[in-house]
Amino acid sequence: MERDVTSLSGEDYFEGKLCSDAESLSQGDKDYDDILELNQFDGLPYSSRFYKLLKERKELPVWKAKSEFMDTLAKGRFVVVSGSAKSGRSSQIPQWCAEFCLSARFQHGTVVCTQVDTQQAVDLALRVADEMDVNIGHEVGYSIPLETCCTNDSVLRYCTDDMLLREMMSDPLLEHYGVVVVDQAHQRTVATDVLQGLLKDVALQRPELRVVLLTSDEPGPKQLAHFTGSAAPLIRLESPGAGEVVYSSTGDGYFCSALRLVLEIHRCEGEGDVVVFLVTAQEIDLAHDILSHEGQSSPPDLGELLPVAVHPGQPGNLPLEGEEETGRTRRVFLTSSPNEDFFWAVSSIRFVIDAGLEKRFVYNPRIRTNSVITQPISTGQAESRKQLAGPTGKCFCLYPEDRQLPAEARPHIMESDITSTVLFLKRMEIAGLGHCDFIDRPDPGGLMQALEELDYLAALDNDGNLSEMGIIMSEFPLKPQMAKTLLASCEFDCVREVVIIAAMLAAPSCFVVPSADLKPEANQCHLKFQHPEGDHFTLINIFKAFKRSQQDPHCSVEKWCQDSFLNHTSLLMADALRVELIDTLKRIELPVSLPAFGSRRNTFNVKRALLAGFFMQVARDVDGSGNYFIMTHKHVAQIHPLSGYGAKNPKLGLPDWVLFHEHSFSEDNCLRTATHITPEEFIQMAPQYFFYNLPPSESKDILQNILNHSHYQEETPSPSQETPQEDRTSDRCVVQ
Repeated sequence: MERDVTSLSGEDYFEGKLCSDAESLSQGDKDYDDILELNQFDGLPYSSRFYKLLKERKELPVWKAKSEFMDTLAKGRFVVVSGSAKSGRSSQIPQWCAEFCLSARFQHGTVVCTQVDTQQAVDLALRVADEMDVNIGHEVGYSIPLETCCTNDSVLRYCTDDMLLREMMSDPLLEHYGVVVVDQAHQRTVATDVLQGLLKDVALQRPELRVVLLTSDEPGPKQLAHFTGSAAPLIRLESPGAGEVVYSSTGDGYFCSALRLVLEIHRCEGEGDVVVFLVTAQEIDLAHDILSHEGQSSPPDLGELLPVAVHPGQPGNLPLEGEEETGRTRRVFLTSSPNEDFFWAVSSIRFVIDAGLEKRFVYNPRIRTNSVITQPISTGQAESRKQLAGPTGKCFCLYPEDRQLPAEARPHIMESDITSTVLFLKRMEIAGLGHCDFIDRPDPGGLMQALEELDYLAALDNDGNLSEMGIIMSEFPLKPQMAKTLLASCEFDCVREVVIIAAMLAAPSCFVVPSADLKPEANQCHLKFQHPEGDHFTLINIFKAFKRSQQDPHCSVEKWCQDSFLNHTSLLMADALRVELIDTLKRIELPVSLPAFGSRRNTFNVKRALLAGFFMQVARDVDGSGNYFIMTHKHVAQIHPLSGYGAKNPKLGLPDWVLFHEHSFSEDNCLRTATHITPEEFIQMAPQYFFYNLPPSESKDILQNILNHSHYQEETPSPSQETPQEDRTSDRCVVQ
């Protein structure tokens, strides 16, 4: 049966009954008739699983609010729903919005629901498709970075908030949608805040659009009044309530206290999984190793203790409902994620251990890097974590009951690097959305720094509007500096190599850092890929070796990655992103050069392309011992140990000048992904107005002296930089 969603309405819900003469039907016929009730979304009979899941859905706290929600959605354009992770808000309300759009015959569009976490968007789409008794990728789908599983006819789509923002570049008024559901609005990420700011303008131009905000804890007055000027309708879902809460004061020893509690729970408590909220990724990995060791030595009659590391932003190991471990296995989920909703599908959780702290990155625009601070979680986060254990579970808070927690988390847009956000908003101005009404405005210093950086990158014209270069840069899912580097590679005929670098740096780190006893072996493996010109070229070596292993029929790629201490998932993501970037280049008709990796000219051109985007990230070794002076803000840092110039390869030596991809200031004060450059190359590629704005220093004096005697264009280049004279005339033309 072909599905035609445009021909269905709410009144069609009970059509399709097979009866010619109701009076002559037997009871068995009537039962059979009930089974053939048709699905309103695909026109096919419901399966028996639909009714089983429907019974479970009706037991969720959110179900009691369905009538109120549907009435509110029909009467007004904005609805706010507040409910905990396990209330069912993220799975049920988007379905009800789909029913609302169906009743209007989709004349105003379909439904999109945003998520902060990639994995959660996928898991919810799979669950909801199952509940709606439709096929994933058809009536219900999802779109996340590097993966799309939906069609233009999908009536409900889950996606990450940044994916919906990118969609707005081609559809600024979101005319494809009748309802936009912004889930996890309480997290106040940069993308979610920008989305809410733009939706206010979109709603003014599209009065028929409905906007639904879903939050874990009750939003503040400012967020409630954002869309309407007065408090938007708020529906509070009934909370299943928290079980027993135990407070304790551990001082700075929360880590050891948390592990002792896990072992005590495993020895003394009944069945149920455990969630442990720690602070850093290092704590997660260390706790995993310790608990794995302790689990092996625990008495067999206690059952298996299975630690599971759940790192924020990475694919998780969480099961969907019905996929829990069987037997006497107690899982311990170790995480530092601020997203309690990530555990919505794990009904077996009975114990929560909460350190009450979180790590946040606070961007300092003056030194163009993040500082890392550890601070208490908000009261809303604390309450959400307590409710994860359910009314019959236990929550152990590793902080005193009288600790004063912040009322709400500080919005990320006030403490993040917003250069990419400003580039996007400039693009939206061209698309017709000239105003983004932020709930909380970005830091003025951060905004000025973002505009200055875009100006240096030639993304803005003399009037402060987006230039042609800036428009093209905004097409790529990359940070502005890397987007500029990619465009420069088109001019310097090194696209294939730079695309690999961009993809490898955008994906999670491919390096696996093992336990201490395996570190020497890992270092030796990584040295096989080392390129003498620097870490950016090493990434190309790694990627090419990965692709060769894929093409080798006698090689297991997963085993090759394991033996090489490389992350298979990260390399797959880099490969997918590389394909997407090349497709984007071809779509906007930019030249894609043939591979030339290994030649001297190609090496020189790759460095020029990197400098075209990252001239603001250059440092000089001031004492010959690895203390690098960063040109833009006079800080001194060291090269990261994982670098080819680090401790694992002392034979390579330390270069005098380096270009680096990232400066991790508070964590280890290290320059990550560094490549050797010459001061002549820097002067050639950096805009002169950027150079003259650099603060005074000995390093700047050296460059100024070279610039004063700037006859290097006519001189014979060194062997490592050899390039024909006729090619030198265009060094500064297009990309600068």
